Amino acid sequence: MLLCFAAGWPFSIYKSYTSRVNGGKSLPFLIIVFVGYIAGTLHKIVYNFDGVIYLYILNGAMVFIDMMLYWRNARFIKTSV
Repeated sequence: MLLCFAAGWPFSIYKSYTSRVNGGKSLPFLIIVFVGYIAGTLHKIVYNFDGVIYLYILNGAMVFIDMMLYWRNARFIKTSV
């Protein structure tokens, strides 16, 4: 599951970066997913430190980048209106 999500986030980031619009994006969803990756990372640190932690960190970083692009695109939309 983490590998499939890791494969999908770059496409979402690329689309957000190139389109400069937030169509089809949900900031609350991105925040919930980001919090989930933080929780997964903390769980791995506290209870079961293994290599999977790197997938949680990678996915969390990509969701964070997508959130930053969401806010950037919202600013682009606001200044163009």
